[in-house]
Amino acid sequence: MKKTLLGVLSIVSLNIFAQIDSTKNPLSIGGYIETYFAYDFSNPDDHNRPGFVYSHNRSNEVNLNLGFVKAAYQTNTIRANLALMTGTYSNTNLSSEPGVLKNIFEANAGVKISKTKNLWVDAGIFASHIGFESAIGKDCWNLTRSILADNSPYYENGVKVSYTSDDEKWFVSGLILNGWQRIQRVNGNNTPAFGHQLTYKPNSKITLNSSSFIGSDTPDSTRQMRYFHNFYGQLQLTEKFGVILGFDIGAQQKTKNNSDYHTWYSPVFILKYAPTEKITIAGRGEYYSDANGVIINTGTINGFQTYGYSLNLDYQIMNNTVWRIEGRGFTSKDRIFTLNNRASTQNYFVTTSLAIQF
Repeated sequence: MKKTLLGVLSIVSLNIFAQIDSTKNPLSIGGYIETYFAYDFSNPDDHNRPGFVYSHNRSNEVNLNLGFVKAAYQTNTIRANLALMTGTYSNTNLSSEPGVLKNIFEANAGVKISKTKNLWVDAGIFASHIGFESAIGKDCWNLTRSILADNSPYYENGVKVSYTSDDEKWFVSGLILNGWQRIQRVNGNNTPAFGHQLTYKPNSKITLNSSSFIGSDTPDSTRQMRYFHNFYGQLQLTEKFGVILGFDIGAQQKTKNNSDYHTWYSPVFILKYAPTEKITIAGRGEYYSDANGVIINTGTINGFQTYGYSLNLDYQIMNNTVWRIEGRGFTSKDRIFTLNNRASTQNYFVTTSLAIQF
């Protein structure tokens, strides 16, 4: 009897220990720093790159694009993230946010609402559910962001319900948001915005994603509904070659209660080649058409109709450290740029960066 009792106590003790061990160190601390130097051949006096560029947007100076410190808490049933940031990215992308909200990169909390399925409800400030590029440059194939990435939400504030299938091939989420890249609502806007994300990963080499946004970014008195969809496919063709195909399309009412819409769209193609374990080369071709200036307003006859092209070389110094250099150019239908002190359809620049994740 004594041995049996001791055996039961041993099993109970092991189970308790296993449970404690499974949630051991639920809190983790990390961070990210990306410094850069960009040179725009138009050599702007104010050192600002064109207004549709929101990341790595300062010219002819060494600067910090993004730096943040993050605390993450994760157990089997609850999770939370808090990251505070600084850099030219936050100055530009969060310029409309008040006070200290400009320095919040991420602040959210979530609860698992199913005992048997990977089903969560999260609320707070998140990275955007739209697109294949994020503010964290080290995770992107190119040094600078695509035109479509710079001109769609990087972040969002709201509530989302998300589900990941048991085989982790499917991810689906539905969102209620404060607006189009908004932490704080536009004054006079009380219209909720909605979004969805559907991701399919049949294997480690293929990712297919569909994301959307429905809402208004104007006061209710002049409400113009916006409908937006992003699709991309990321394919690892061989051990050395990978490709990303992306397409954004959006429509916004011309005026309140109007059945006529202004539309914009943007295709992008990126090819990545890794000749060695430490060296990666990526080329990008893209086009952005916004003739009516919904997202990018140039004030010119043909609006913003611009091709982009870039080539970058990355060197992986360590697992968490990458040095990059990129040459990039834009060609627009109208003379929206400046080159050699004259209006031009062309814009060229080079950028180099050093990114460390810890």
